Amino acid sequence: MKSQIKTTFSNFFFEYETPRQVLVKNKRVAVVCRIIQMGVLAYIIGWVFMYEKGYQVVDTAIGSIFTKMKGVSFTNISKKERIWDVADYVFPEQGDSSFVVMTNYIVTVGQKQGKCAELPDGKNKCNSDADCDEGKYKRMGNGHMTGRCMNETSTCEIYSWCPVEDDRKIPDPPVLLTAENYTLFIKNSITFRQFNVVRSNLVESVNQSYINTCLYHPKTDPLCPIFRLGDIVERSGLNFSEIARVGGAIGVLIDWDCNLDLSIRHCKPKYEFYGLYGTGKNGDKEEKPSLGYNFRYAKYYVEDAVEKRTLMKVFGVRIDIIVHGRVSLFFMDHSQRNDGTCTIPFVYNCSLQAGKFDIIPTLTAIGSGVGIFGVVSVTENKLIYLYKEIPGIISSIFFNYRLHLLDSTVMK
Repeated sequence: MKSQIKTTFSNFFFEYETPRQVLVKNKRVAVVCRIIQMGVLAYIIGWVFMYEKGYQVVDTAIGSIFTKMKGVSFTNISKKERIWDVADYVFPEQGDSSFVVMTNYIVTVGQKQGKCAELPDGKNKCNSDADCDEGKYKRMGNGHMTGRCMNETSTCEIYSWCPVEDDRKIPDPPVLLTAENYTLFIKNSITFRQFNVVRSNLVESVNQSYINTCLYHPKTDPLCPIFRLGDIVERSGLNFSEIARVGGAIGVLIDWDCNLDLSIRHCKPKYEFYGLYGTGKNGDKEEKPSLGYNFRYAKYYVEDAVEKRTLMKVFGVRIDIIVHGRVSLFFMDHSQRNDGTCTIPFVYNCSLQAGKFDIIPTLTAIGSGVGIFGVVSVTENKLIYLYKEIPGIISSIFFNYRLHLLDSTVMK
């Protein structure tokens, strides 16, 4: 028994066997086998390594955005002169990645809570008190109905902030048409903690003296982080005079195309501009409802012990800063790309994904490829077996078929 066990262990440790190879001289079988092998090889190299970046270790980055507007406008409406600066026309004022620049407005001064007639805009008509349900609110109304129909306006009396806002006529041209000359400063940074990489859109060539004089241009100044508002709107495909009148939204895309296997100096942002929604395009403005962008806000004050407010209906350009990370990491060819995407139209922080060459995932990808080739070899052996057996199987089928025909003829 001991001798048998010893022999078994000795054979296991000191003997090595290899599979027997057979040389098949058949063009058809050889071509099919080579096509299968090339397909597997193309999958491993093209998909696993080049597209999926199977040789990389992946890290999640943290990104942030800071914005600042600059510019001043002057208006003279009804002989009332006024200067508008950043504190007046930017909402909100914290410098977030999503904000609105006011370009037009409708103001209602001296509103106070009380009873007054509904706006005679054709949406709230009444012929008698029966058409005004006391305590009810109409969907298109501005307050709670008191139950009275006002003969002067043929509208219901309501309890609301009076006088009611009249927004039927939007100022044209826009009040703050000079807003196209405002400038926007964008500061964006991304951090890959695992790779100890911190990158900002203020790259090496962007210093303080350059920022003081530059203005973004896609060809002459593609890295300048200061943008003219009118240029942003025009490059998004919208018309500034139209979008300034009724408002709209613009997406500013910061596209990072980086290769962490190369020098970090090659990691630079690219800016793109998109019209998210506005006054419509291609002459279809009449077909689209609710065009533009607007909102209301109020400034409250007390006069003669009565609370009052000034209501502003603001039309403006909404700017959404969007960060998109495309990290190119193939250490032999930086023209290939891997996408790690993050879209942040409404939030301050952003997550991006990036990878970098590492030996462990590389060996794992190679090992999986070798395993696939092993499966292919088994498939090739089955293919050879079937190739040898197919003629016999076909002959057997035809023989049985002829025999069946013969039997049928004899029976008749």
